[in-house]
Amino acid sequence: MEFELSEEHRLIKDTARRIARDIVAPRAKEVDVTGEYPHDFFDAFRKAGLLGMAIPEEMGGTGNGIFPLCLAIEEVAKYECGAGLMLVLTGLPNRPIVFGGTKEQQQRWLPGASEGVTKGAFCLTEPDHGSDAANLETRAVRDGDDYVLNGNKVYISGGTVADYLTVFARTGGPGPKGISAFVVDAHAPGINIDRTDDKMGVRSVPTAHFSFSDVRVPAENLLGLAEGNGFNHAMLTLNSLRPTVGARGVGLAEGAAGYALEWARGRKAFGSSVIDFEAIQFMFADMAIQIEAARNLVYKAAWLVDQGKFGKEYAHNLSIAKAFATEMANKVAFDALQVLGAQGYMKDHPLERHYRDARQLMIVEGTSQVQRVVISRAMIDRNLVYG
Repeated sequence: MEFELSEEHRLIKDTARRIARDIVAPRAKEVDVTGEYPHDFFDAFRKAGLLGMAIPEEMGGTGNGIFPLCLAIEEVAKYECGAGLMLVLTGLPNRPIVFGGTKEQQQRWLPGASEGVTKGAFCLTEPDHGSDAANLETRAVRDGDDYVLNGNKVYISGGTVADYLTVFARTGGPGPKGISAFVVDAHAPGINIDRTDDKMGVRSVPTAHFSFSDVRVPAENLLGLAEGNGFNHAMLTLNSLRPTVGARGVGLAEGAAGYALEWARGRKAFGSSVIDFEAIQFMFADMAIQIEAARNLVYKAAWLVDQGKFGKEYAHNLSIAKAFATEMANKVAFDALQVLGAQGYMKDHPLERHYRDARQLMIVEGTSQVQRVVISRAMIDRNLVYG
């Protein structure tokens, strides 16, 4: 078992750290206040070649893998969790094309995404179907050489800046086998952004609500040119990217703990530095324990994905990492803010933003409750055995 990073991994981590410190950190507060998508962050990621890691090299990506992607996400999320989400979005709309697209479809869309020429968005969630994605209602009906798409998608991260949408729609009967996946031009006639959300946190990457009204989608945009495989593509995508959400949690927790520690070193109370009080020291020790445990779970999960081990029999490993790391981020953000007391509650410090941002992580790409369903089923089915 090897715990050392390779030279390639160290280079990616160092590159992301430089971008995080030089470009992301100085504007972290500003983009939270304005809620505007930070195109300069994206441009920095593009110039550094960080956009194609979730896309295999033979499909036009850089093919580095999910583990190095997690390293980059961890670094930028220390300062601004939305920057980490931007890197997650280099995989989320593209992995269905990786898993389900024909060679022609992969060459049509994936190189541009890897090069940063185009941006995508992943359209699965609907007004009445979040975790219950198998029962989505958006429908695509074949009409000649096209499909006609009607329905609604909500909470679509990065939807306001997307050039194309990976849309999951019902082409058949009820349940998961009736769902197909399409790549849709985000500016096609009949597509409207009905609203964007005024979010609690992660405000730098807007979420959009799309309506599709008689949108004509060429049949050649049906992933794999076969109906009924969309739900499987969606689940494989979510499974393979669970470590990246955990990496956002690890990075956020590191940033919160590091900031609180430096503040505690300089703050005086009762004649001593705050860090000299044992009660505070124990809080930091607990933060370190949780961060290190979460990092190891996330790194293992990412390694498994890069070994191709993200099907049903391995899903519990990915769910454990996602659930633990995101819940840990909430706990560490809570405790780091508590160290600062009243100051931590104020917008003068980044901890109240970390606290708000962390809350998103337990919801997106499978809630903590959904992860527990996956884990408990693995135990029942003996995929996860103790004793």
